[in-house]
Amino acid sequence: MDFTELYKHSGSLVSFSPGAHFVLNAVHDRVIIRKTDSFQISRTWVIDPTPSESATLLNKQASKATRSSTDSRNNTISHAAWSSDSEYVLAASVKGGFVQVFKLRDEGWTARIDCGAEGLVKAVWAPDARTILCFSDWGLRVTIWSLVTGTASYIQFPIFLDKGFDFHADGRYFVLAERHKSKDMLGLYDASESYKLVRRFPSQTSSLASLALSPTGNHIAVWEGPLEYKLHIMTLAGNLLASFSPDPEPVLGIREVAWHPSGMFLAVAGWDDKVHVIDSLSWSPVTTFELSSRISSEVAIWREPSKWLEATEGRGFLSYEKLRGPQTITLNKTDHTKANPKSGAIQLEWNQTGSLLLVRYETTPNAAHLYLFPSPNEAFVPRLRSVLLHSKTILQAHWNPVRKGSLALCCGNRSVYTWSDEWEGESGEQEEMAECIGVPAKEFDTRNMSWSRDGKGLILLDKETFCCTFEVEVTT
Repeated sequence: MDFTELYKHSGSLVSFSPGAHFVLNAVHDRVIIRKTDSFQISRTWVIDPTPSESATLLNKQASKATRSSTDSRNNTISHAAWSSDSEYVLAASVKGGFVQVFKLRDEGWTARIDCGAEGLVKAVWAPDARTILCFSDWGLRVTIWSLVTGTASYIQFPIFLDKGFDFHADGRYFVLAERHKSKDMLGLYDASESYKLVRRFPSQTSSLASLALSPTGNHIAVWEGPLEYKLHIMTLAGNLLASFSPDPEPVLGIREVAWHPSGMFLAVAGWDDKVHVIDSLSWSPVTTFELSSRISSEVAIWREPSKWLEATEGRGFLSYEKLRGPQTITLNKTDHTKANPKSGAIQLEWNQTGSLLLVRYETTPNAAHLYLFPSPNEAFVPRLRSVLLHSKTILQAHWNPVRKGSLALCCGNRSVYTWSDEWEGESGEQEEMAECIGVPAKEFDTRNMSWSRDGKGLILLDKETFCCTFEVEVTT
């Protein structure tokens, strides 16, 4: 893999463009666009630090003193994102109460959205790449701004500020968790008709935790808060299809939910170190994975070599050690009498085809479990395929968005880890391989990471710097 130089960032605001031709990063009040082929700067914008009129009025106590202090305070970018067609970039300032939009093809073009007295906590693009959703403070409303018409639509009383909403796969419908008259509701809006309300219906929950729209867009999964393990499957018409709760019901509720890419299965996990896989025909569990300290010899176990960074001086790559025979891993003891116990699954993520399910348990923070799901023409016997063991806690792990058998992980040290089942063995058959790859920098700890849409590049993030790494294409 080839690594770029280190570049500065602030707020972990670094992302590939959807076409993977550019990289965006924010540094305080500045948005920088670089080309991925040369990493030369293509565009640079500085946001206007003038706060919105509402923010100025709310903060108005000593006009001159406030103005001089807000100039330095309001010019910090809190959110930055690409539109889905890579044509526009938004940069939002929560403290300033505004969103500024830039156009990649026209460096001089800009647009600005000033939020009202309700404030701003988050700004995101809609799938049409010409609409921006602004979430206000205190859950008052969502404001939908159109760059085409310059007009705004409003949706009142969202429950959450950073979750509880989703778009249909084709971008036509928008689903939002709302609270009306102290009841949990789901609102369905037509994005093609200026977010006109199509219907609003009860979510069947007493304390909604979040929602997840299936990839097919036919079903919505909603679940209760942390005190009750109950999940409901509903249609977009508001009909309740099924409810799921294990027997016996665990003490605490649901922690993670992930739809299979085809929408055929739904993985559900709580704080009890179990993962229930529900099918979309009967809406009942077809298999349950339970974390165990004993791993059979049929499972491939890969362990990070000890002190490999010191031995290689952080350069090059080294294969994991493959352990033979049954193994035992350490499970941390958990006190369920305390709030937010460190147990259960903290990540469920399917690969691109749905043949593998990545699970990270907080009870074993150094391990990544990979569960295999057979293809439709094989007997349906899901099983634990591989376990990756590391010397430090895994901070991030993500599947390649294009290649089904490629996984990248990071553990907060000067390296990145990969697992792949695309290696060709001596017999000519594909086999799996796990590798440790050092980041060639003196001071850099990989704390976060993200793939490019084409699956050929990775952004690696430290607290204040970032770099990118790309696979070397072998030509024959």
